[in-house]
Amino acid sequence: MTEMHVEVEGRTLKISNLDKVLYPQTGTTKGEVLHYYAQVAPVLLPHLQGRAVTRIRWPHGVQAGSFFEKNAPAGTPSWVRTAEVPTTGSRSGKGDDTIRFPVCDDLATLTWLVNLAALELHVHQWQVTQAGRPRKPDRLVIDLDPGEPAGLHECCRVALLVRDALGERGLDCSPVTSGSKGLHLYAALPRRLDSDGTTELAREVAEGLQEQHPKLVTATMTKAKRPGKVFLDWSQNAGSKTTISPYSLRGRERPSVATPITWDEVEAGADDPLGLDQFLFEEVLERVAEHGDLFFPGH
Repeated sequence: MTEMHVEVEGRTLKISNLDKVLYPQTGTTKGEVLHYYAQVAPVLLPHLQGRAVTRIRWPHGVQAGSFFEKNAPAGTPSWVRTAEVPTTGSRSGKGDDTIRFPVCDDLATLTWLVNLAALELHVHQWQVTQAGRPRKPDRLVIDLDPGEPAGLHECCRVALLVRDALGERGLDCSPVTSGSKGLHLYAALPRRLDSDGTTELAREVAEGLQEQHPKLVTATMTKAKRPGKVFLDWSQNAGSKTTISPYSLRGRERPSVATPITWDEVEAGADDPLGLDQFLFEEVLERVAEHGDLFFPGH
């Protein structure tokens, strides 16, 4: 196992296996993945700031197995910020009712996580206080998940409907490709509801659009009812649920990224089945270099 030590923001990190191929289809190595995250960090870190991070790790590449990790692993450096978050109905791995999450506020922590082959970084819709206590959610998210043969084109059509429905409630939203099949829509919350309140608001929007557009939209989780429709997953607003962070890689066959986009791009995707596609990490770096961070409500 090849190892090297690097200095990142005054921290000394041991980096290993830079030549290991993590995406066999494209030959993308761990070193390239680390480079991507270092390059995209200025726009990624604000979306991780203050949020407990759940990781999905692929130690042997995306062709092999992966695992979710919530608790900070054994050997976590003392300088990594962590938060003891209360949990109900899930295993904390500690025999009590808390999970000790890492919080990724800086490049050193990000580099440490990625070196553990944490390709995907998932966060809640709430942040933690400096003392580690969960705040009320500061945003609402609706995940647009297409059931085949529906795809990104149908998601774009539905995204415009969701934008209008949220706009009627005084909320601007920002679109992000999921890096997988669909889209995520985020709305900043000017008044802070609790997670039950944001979940109910998202559910109300989803069920209203299901009633108005039953051939295109479903708010029902049952997979048998999804073919050809876009499932509006409102449940990711629950306090225990997480969503892939904007600018995170995905553990797919190719190194795609959850990518903030413009409403003009959504409209192009709604008009043309080939008008929008998921983005690979090289394309995302080009977009960031040209546009900066496109993620903000109302763009």
